[in-house]
Amino acid sequence: MTADVASIPRSGLHEQAAMRLRQMLVENRIAPGAKLNERELADVLQVSRTPLREAIKMLAAEGLVELVPNRGAIAVSLTMEDVNNTFEVMAGLEALSGELAARRITEAELAEVRAMQFEMLAAYTRQDLSAYYRLNAKIHSAINAAAKNPVLTATYNQVNARLQALRFRSNQDGEKWKRAVKEHERMIEALAAHDAAAMREVLLAHLNNKRDVVIEQLRREGGKAAAGAAQ
Repeated sequence: MTADVASIPRSGLHEQAAMRLRQMLVENRIAPGAKLNERELADVLQVSRTPLREAIKMLAAEGLVELVPNRGAIAVSLTMEDVNNTFEVMAGLEALSGELAARRITEAELAEVRAMQFEMLAAYTRQDLSAYYRLNAKIHSAINAAAKNPVLTATYNQVNARLQALRFRSNQDGEKWKRAVKEHERMIEALAAHDAAAMREVLLAHLNNKRDVVIEQLRREGGKAAAGAAQ
């Protein structure tokens, strides 16, 4: 397990540790269902146990980590039903965010989203999935912020936290990744045109396509696991 991190400044230790631990969980460097080894993580992140435990509590509140009595902290592992249910809710939240953002986005906000889109396309060209995902997440957050509805944003952040690792994985298939990039281009067009209906449609399709990719991956992995157990 590696995090590729430098020493964390003493100020804000638990926030910095949470940010880097979150990245490890999202990028599946810590597998779903795996126990978080405090001693190993403290060494990797170069922090003491106290800020690490605070970081783990933060990620538990976000839904990325589950605190299990007598077992400690476990990287969250969603069942197929969990995935379906959560993506169903997330698709609705994304669609509403897009619809409201198309009506309310300012020229400055649109320019910022465009700039992030250019950076994201550069990461896609380099096939840098980690950088692409971080920029992708920022774009979706910026669209949500442009909706200017704090209740929607709070709900969005809570539900989205559960899906971060799965959304990251959904772009590991080349053709599916290419399709996601095309969908993002349509989002920018709809935002620029202030077309609320088009924005709602593309975001619903975008999330449903991600759900389908993730379900396919989980089924394939389940089949492999069953085959391995039978040998």
